[in-house]
Amino acid sequence: MGKKSKNIGIIAGGGQFPQLFIEAAKKKGRRVVVIAHKGETDPQIDEYADAVCWLKLGQLGKLFSFFKKEKVQETVFLGTITKTRIFWDVMPDLKALSLWNKIDRKQDDAILRAIATALENEGIKVLESTLYLRHLLFPQGVLTKAKPSKKQQLDIAFGWRNARAIGELDIGQCIVVRDCTVLAVEAIEGTDAAILRGGSLAKEKAVVVKVRKPGQDFRFDLPATGPTTVKTLRDVKGAVLAVEAGQSLLFDREQMIEEANKAGIVVVGVKELEDGSLKMV
Repeated sequence: MGKKSKNIGIIAGGGQFPQLFIEAAKKKGRRVVVIAHKGETDPQIDEYADAVCWLKLGQLGKLFSFFKKEKVQETVFLGTITKTRIFWDVMPDLKALSLWNKIDRKQDDAILRAIATALENEGIKVLESTLYLRHLLFPQGVLTKAKPSKKQQLDIAFGWRNARAIGELDIGQCIVVRDCTVLAVEAIEGTDAAILRGGSLAKEKAVVVKVRKPGQDFRFDLPATGPTTVKTLRDVKGAVLAVEAGQSLLFDREQMIEEANKAGIVVVGVKELEDGSLKMV
């Protein structure tokens, strides 16, 4: 077996995750090669990466050719893609069309797993997205000055069960509740839109619960939260953000906690124990 290449590929969506990964990978001596998506990836990625190829969603042939040219043997999926673009802004080439026709369920995990399999068939191993960045995983315990009340803990537990259920169905990873009533279920629109929808129905005191999907693949599509999540919850006078600890990403932790403390919002990392009970505080 030949010597492993120092090159590592990134298939980049939007947000800061790709940039953070580039910085961490370079500290490990890696040369970083990026597939960037037009309309999603931050244009500044050109300044951080060693090589960049810009393409539209669905140009798989171009992706494979670029990685082969750059001698990429390992890659990661990082960042967000606006999921609704699947209906109006995809430019599938022949390779993408062939792959698409083999996928029975046109859902996140099924699409990403199919692309990952195609990459690995080309000799490109897909690694966990948290490689080099495990410190960004959401911590356990209460992060804010405010702690969840007994009533809020009941809402978290209620929301948790329902969020797990929608995860089993591969619908979404977030749910909005109040007084043990489901107000919104996240689907393709994303977390912030679900919070706005559920929060408008709650009027105030909404509890947002975000969990991993059963069998979550750490190679892609990890749930993520940050200051924007808290600001959205603040805008609807929400009360609690409860996230599964160790199973999602937390960006800009200090700023997020500062925003939550200003708004009096509870932010808590929840762990599910082996007996199914939840550890919140």
